[in-house]
Amino acid sequence: TGLDDLTFETQDSGMMGGRGMMGGESMGSDLYSGFLSAAGDALFRAGLAAFVLALGVSILISRKIVEPLQKLTQASLFIAEGHFDQRVDIPGSDNPTSIDELGQLAITFNRMAEKLDQTETMRRQLIGDVSHELRTPLTTIKGSMEGLLDGVLEPTPETFENIHREASRLQRLVSDLQVLSQVESGAVPLRATQANLIPLIEVVCSRLKPQFLEKGVSLEVDLKQSLPPVIIDEDRISQVLINLLGNALQYTPKGGIVWLSAETTDGVIEISVKDSGIGIPAEHIPHLFTRFYRVDKSRSRAGGGSGIGLTIAKHIVAIHGGHIWAESHGLGKGSKFTFTIPTTEQKSEI
Repeated sequence: TGLDDLTFETQDSGMMGGRGMMGGESMGSDLYSGFLSAAGDALFRAGLAAFVLALGVSILISRKIVEPLQKLTQASLFIAEGHFDQRVDIPGSDNPTSIDELGQLAITFNRMAEKLDQTETMRRQLIGDVSHELRTPLTTIKGSMEGLLDGVLEPTPETFENIHREASRLQRLVSDLQVLSQVESGAVPLRATQANLIPLIEVVCSRLKPQFLEKGVSLEVDLKQSLPPVIIDEDRISQVLINLLGNALQYTPKGGIVWLSAETTDGVIEISVKDSGIGIPAEHIPHLFTRFYRVDKSRSRAGGGSGIGLTIAKHIVAIHGGHIWAESHGLGKGSKFTFTIPTTEQKSEI
C-alpha cells in the first residue's frame, strides 16, 4: 500500500544515511591519522637536522675555545719547567679589531712570559756580574796572602795596605748589594721627616771636599736659599748625593770642575750634578742605571765603585716620588745627572 511503501522508503533512506555517515567518519579518521603521521615524520626530520646542526656548531665552538685553552695549558706547563721563551698564538691576530676574550688572554699570557723571561735573564746576569765583581778583590787578597806565605812578597806596610784596600772594597760591594736588594724589593726602611735640603747638601759637600782636593777637581755649589721644605729620609738622599758626586769625581780628570745646583721647578726641587769629565756616548745613556753596567767594558773596578751606585740612587729617588736621569753631549763634553724631589706642597696636593 502507499503507507507501506512510504515506510519502506524511509527506512531504506535512513540506512543509506547511516552508511554515509559511517563512511565520512572513517575517511576523516584516515585523514587525521595521515596528518599525524606526516607531522611526526616532519618533526622527527626537523629535530634530527637541528640536532646534527647543533652538534656541528658545538664542535666548532668547542674547538675554537678548547684548542686555545689547551695551548695555554701546555705553554704554562713549559714555563713552569723553566722554559720562559714559550709563547702562544693570538686568536684573531690577523684582524686586531676582532680579538675576543681568548685573544686578550693570550696577549696577557705572552706579556707575562716575556716579563718572566726578562726577570730570568736579569737574574742570570746578576749572578754572573756579582761573581765577577767578587772575584777581582778575592783574587788580589788571595794572591797577596800566598805571596806572603811563600816569602815572595815582603810583609811591608804597602802590602798590608793593598790587602786592606781590597778587603774594604769587597765589604763595600757586599753592603751595596744588600742595599740594592732592599730597594729593589721595596723593603728599604724609610725614616722620612720634613727637612731642608740646603744644610743636607752642605754637609755632604763638606764630607767629600777632601777627596776633591786630593784629586785636584773643583767642586762648585750653587744653592737657592728659597728652597721649600721636603719630606725625605735624610740618610737615603745623602746616599744619592754621595753616589752622584762620587761618580762625577771618578770620571772628571785633574783640573776639572763639578757643579752642584738645586732649584724649585713646577712643585719639585731639581738637584743637578754636572761635571766637565769624559762624557758619555748617547747609546749608553739609557743603560746607565742598570746594575753593573759599564760604558767602558775594559775598565776595571780597581779605581771605581761597586757599579751599582746609580742603580741604588734610582730606586731611592723613586721611593721618594721623584725621577732621575742623565744627560751628555758625547765623549769629552762632560755629563749631567739630575733628580727631583716633590715639595711638601706638591705631596699634599697629590
